[in-house]
Amino acid sequence: MELSRQKKVILKSDKWEIIPWENLIAKNAKFFVFAKNSAEVKQAIGVLEKGVYGIIIEENNPENLRKIIPLCKQPAININLQPANVTHIKLLSSGERVCIDTCNLMQIGEGMLIGNSSECLFLVHSETIENPYCATRPFRVNAGAVHAYIKTELEKTKYLCEINSGDSVLIVNAKGSIREGIVGRSKIETRPLILITAEIENKKYSVILQNAETINLVKEDLSAVSVTNLKEGDKVLVELNRGARHFGMKIEEKIIEK
Repeated sequence: MELSRQKKVILKSDKWEIIPWENLIAKNAKFFVFAKNSAEVKQAIGVLEKGVYGIIIEENNPENLRKIIPLCKQPAININLQPANVTHIKLLSSGERVCIDTCNLMQIGEGMLIGNSSECLFLVHSETIENPYCATRPFRVNAGAVHAYIKTELEKTKYLCEINSGDSVLIVNAKGSIREGIVGRSKIETRPLILITAEIENKKYSVILQNAETINLVKEDLSAVSVTNLKEGDKVLVELNRGARHFGMKIEEKIIEK
């Protein structure tokens, strides 16, 4: 222990030693560990919310290395959110919508990026806001209709109906900072829906959400607004993603989505 406080040491074990690592990190020890894949890297950088001092990658395949190394760098990345002008609101009949319950506690201002088109994703607020109807669910985003896109990585989306327990999703706050969220469960239920259309850069985009007081978008001033109180002319935060999607991956091709 004294050695690891004063010098940088390399630790290697035939099995994961999470609790000993936590004990060392709590005492400000600086040590390197070995990792063979992305899952092991994520474990190492997430220990005690601080991570180990360094990681030694045991992998000879260049393709796998290209996937693993960016995880070790942990760059500070922000998403560029822009205000879009709400132009149309339409109440719909009932359809299937998806609630995403994560293994993470979200804060006010945080949510997920959802949209009918992968080109424009709306920031849908988490259920962290106090209301007179039900208790808050800080682990939840009532995300929208089953067909919609959700941003799961910086350059990747999925359909909401594809989200399963154990998947990763992107948690985004109103200022554009991001973190990984882990899905605990995905709930699909039939609920009344609402179509919200907004315009940005002379093009219109939309999102379909559950029509209820507890579902919020985020306005230009970073405040949350319930879809039941939203008005034409309000400005809500969105992310523009030019290009199409092929199995959730961004590609350059002509595409028309209505």
